[in-house]
Amino acid sequence: MFEMLPQLFVLFLVIVDPLASFSVFMTASSSMKTKERRKMALYAVLLASLLAIFVILFGNNLLLLFNTTIDEFRVAGGIILAILGIRMALGTPLVYTSDMKNNPERAVAAIIATPLLTGPATITALIITVKDYGVIETGTAAALVLIATAVLFLSSEKVNKYIGKTAIQMLSTIMGLITLSWGVQFIVEGLHVVIGGII
Repeated sequence: MFEMLPQLFVLFLVIVDPLASFSVFMTASSSMKTKERRKMALYAVLLASLLAIFVILFGNNLLLLFNTTIDEFRVAGGIILAILGIRMALGTPLVYTSDMKNNPERAVAAIIATPLLTGPATITALIITVKDYGVIETGTAAALVLIATAVLFLSSEKVNKYIGKTAIQMLSTIMGLITLSWGVQFIVEGLHVVIGGII
């Protein structure tokens, strides 16, 4: 047990990409006081965690509901991971943030918690890894990443001061390349089974 935990931790770390979400979080909470910012951080991570738990427990049932297989979903998810990886590596904005300062609460809830932390790529990885490695290892790895994300958000003022935007962008680029490689792997593995079944 937990033999794959380090690999799964790295997988979810690069997919969730706390540093990319961190920059969005700082923008959304720029006008907030420290107490308000920390409250928003906990709320965002809590929402992301609840969605992750739901996917871990019922993700496979969703596949049955929509009449698709794990390998077909693996290919689709791999494409999402690849696109996400490319955008991260090139430094392309992942979300639109035009009215974040006017609606910080909605921005944190709708953009950070769901599309970023537990977005399509994370949901895809959760369903696939639960199928391949089980609920316990997948859940533990995802939990560790979300806990690390919460710590990062709660320490946002200090982190932003010492790291800076350039370093965050460099790390995000490296994580983007890793995410892209995972996406390619998912696509190849899924196509191997799907095409093999057709032939």
